[in-house]
Amino acid sequence: MEEKLAYIEEAEQPIAMHPKKFALWLFIVSVVMIFAALTSAFIVRQGEGNWLDYDLPQILWFTSGIILLSSASLHWAYVSAKNDQLTNLKVALSVTTVLGIAFLIGQWYSWVALVERDVYFVGNPAGSFMYVLTGLHAAHLISGVIFLIIVLISSFRYKIHSQRMNTMEMCATYWHFLGGLWIYLFVFLLLNH
Repeated sequence: MEEKLAYIEEAEQPIAMHPKKFALWLFIVSVVMIFAALTSAFIVRQGEGNWLDYDLPQILWFTSGIILLSSASLHWAYVSAKNDQLTNLKVALSVTTVLGIAFLIGQWYSWVALVERDVYFVGNPAGSFMYVLTGLHAAHLISGVIFLIIVLISSFRYKIHSQRMNTMEMCATYWHFLGGLWIYLFVFLLLNH
């Protein structure tokens, strides 16, 4: 009888993932595929010629710094939630949300700077790609800011803490992904504009 109990205790746990986390990862993979396709198309089209040469707006350096800071502040929020430091959690989530909105405002001003340099959505494909890449990222970042606001509201309702981390983990995963995606796009544009 003891041998049977020992065997049962040593049974392996199946590898499992929360269904919402799995859906998030599927979504992230699809976004990666979209941006991989767009950056590949960018390179192919650039090689065909008739490509407008222009300087990237300087504000993109600033927005890149903002997105890195927002990842740091969200990590602070994650650690705070894990340690049940609920005041720090609320502050860090608020800071991250404000930085996310500041990033979007900075992206808008980068488009204004592009227009001032006669780089438009229509006309030369170089401009079209620039607007599509940054605009599509901005659309995903808007969804990230909405997710942050939902998590922030949940934190004020004390629904985010060390025993309920699922939503916080998903938000952090998505936000860090968006930050990494932006850094990839920014470096790509620096090297290929």
